[in-house]
Amino acid sequence: MIFPALLLDFKNLAIIFVAILHAALGIVIPLRGPVRRQNITYGLLEVSLVLWSVSMIFYRSSTGEEIFFWVKILYASALFIPYTFIYFLYTFPEEKIGRMSKWFHFLLSLPVLFLLWVIFRGYLAPGIARTVPEPTIIFTRRLEYIYAAYIVGYFSFSYLRLFNLYLKSSGVTKLQIKYVLVGTLVSTLLATPPNLFLPLQGVFALNWLGQVVIIIMAAAIAYAIVRHHLLNVRVIATEIFTVLINILILLRLVGSDSLQDLALNGFLFAGVAVFSVLLVRSVLQEVRAREEIERLAESLKKANAELKKLDQLKSEFLSLASHQLRTPLSIIKGYISMIQEGSFGQAPEKLREVLRKVYFSNERMINLVNDFLNISRIESGRMHYDFETARVEDVVQNALEEFREAAKDKKLDLIWDAPPEPLPEVRLDKEKFHQVMMNLVDNAFHYTQSGFVKIGARLDAADSSGKTVLISVRDSGVGMTPEELDVIFKRFSRGEGGSKVNTSGLGLGLYLAKRIVADHGGEIWAESEGRGKGSTFWIKLLI
Repeated sequence: MIFPALLLDFKNLAIIFVAILHAALGIVIPLRGPVRRQNITYGLLEVSLVLWSVSMIFYRSSTGEEIFFWVKILYASALFIPYTFIYFLYTFPEEKIGRMSKWFHFLLSLPVLFLLWVIFRGYLAPGIARTVPEPTIIFTRRLEYIYAAYIVGYFSFSYLRLFNLYLKSSGVTKLQIKYVLVGTLVSTLLATPPNLFLPLQGVFALNWLGQVVIIIMAAAIAYAIVRHHLLNVRVIATEIFTVLINILILLRLVGSDSLQDLALNGFLFAGVAVFSVLLVRSVLQEVRAREEIERLAESLKKANAELKKLDQLKSEFLSLASHQLRTPLSIIKGYISMIQEGSFGQAPEKLREVLRKVYFSNERMINLVNDFLNISRIESGRMHYDFETARVEDVVQNALEEFREAAKDKKLDLIWDAPPEPLPEVRLDKEKFHQVMMNLVDNAFHYTQSGFVKIGARLDAADSSGKTVLISVRDSGVGMTPEELDVIFKRFSRGEGGSKVNTSGLGLGLYLAKRIVADHGGEIWAESEGRGKGSTFWIKLLI
């Protein structure tokens, strides 16, 4: 009988474990890999490694004449490890096996055929001595040297090819080759002395070690294939784990001692096989879902980057356009003022009335252009403030005075609710804060058809320290609902009721006012008792 009872010592158990790992890798990677020929050549390499490991297990377990058979299998299977490894390298990292000429195929196979004939004819290992701790193989020294030269030569050729590929490659390919090069080099450096060189000196105590350490090579190659060809490592690990479990249960099934054990192990094997399929499918679904989420996240990331780029271009365009528009509008404003003042002669009353309307329209256009310009500066991070100490009453009154004529035209009461005593000075940018007040008052005028617009400034009564100033702009206009109060300070947002009264607004003034006030370290908010009951805008500034 060529299959002896297994010797289950520590050495054989270690080799069995590694052999099962080789079998799992040899099954999973070829089925999951992305390149067909690469998968086949890797599978053949794993078959050689599994056969080499299995033959060592049975060789160490043999006590009779069957040991000669397993010695032959041991040497023959070892022949195919460097042989299949070379073929693998002609398909890794890309399919290049077609470039191997027929003559090279022939020359590569000749030493293998010769050594197979030598091994199975019994010329290489004609005898075995029963020694402790490991049997000593009595081999023909000249043929053993040829065998060793073959192993060393084929692996050396493999390393030269790998090193050459490493130098010529780049990026992911270079990293893949690095894994294979390091993994196989470490494995062969650890496996060759106990399996090849020490036996030449008659030392067989460590000849089992090569079958254990060679797993480093298989794992490195598997990682190089899996990690950088979009195969999810989690799926591969799950499949290897389930294959290992099924192989172990299958071995238990084959080794059943009774019909009852056979039935029990068969039921267990069937159950675990079904569970394994369900587990792998579940992991695959989860991984695919995660990969889809990652793909969508990457798409969103790219879209977001593109949107930011477009937003930056938009801000730059607004800034450029605003600069270009502000100059002619300022010139128009200047000439209208000169005509109104009589610099070019006394103008008729009808013309003065028209000029006044043109002046106010031009002023609104200048404010709009300034809003655009400041928004583009704020959003691009180029907003510059010139802070200085100033009296709040002066800044507020300057803005209020610019609406005196507009108040007369609309027949609105423009009221300045002056503080009972002078307010403390605050630090602010007069020009930017003037624009805030202009936007608030202009907003009140637009949405008030009759009644009043009242502007006030006072110390915050709720602040016992007297460190804050409150500015208010109150109107008797259309008012706002709670929903509108939540959104009016957002860009391009306007109250529904206000949009019916004023169709020309863009919803930028309040957004800009909020940003400028925030940059001053202050707060701005709005209050309203509801539709038709007017609104009050508040600004709180620190002294």
